[in-house]
Amino acid sequence: MLSQQYFIYILTSKPDGVLYIGLTRDLFKRVYQHKNDMANGFTRKYHIKRLVYFEACDDIQSAIVREKQLKAWKRQWKINLIEKNNPEWKDLYPILLRS
Repeated sequence: MLSQQYFIYILTSKPDGVLYIGLTRDLFKRVYQHKNDMANGFTRKYHIKRLVYFEACDDIQSAIVREKQLKAWKRQWKINLIEKNNPEWKDLYPILLRS
């Protein structure tokens, strides 16, 4: 059986703004949905559209554990994680499109 890749991602409204953590199998499609207000709820209400962090997991169980772990973190820990990998809080979605 082939393993499927899953992604944990963090979106924000602006640098150091509201954070949203999600889990998906199709990162391109899911971020597109957020950017185009196709995802109802929290991200639409607060205009959260900037992809600032993501990581891949090889199986759904480890992805769920990691998502819950990040959601339980203090806000500053999440900011540190983002800034370690993306210090300028750039939107990573255009980079995904080019790869």
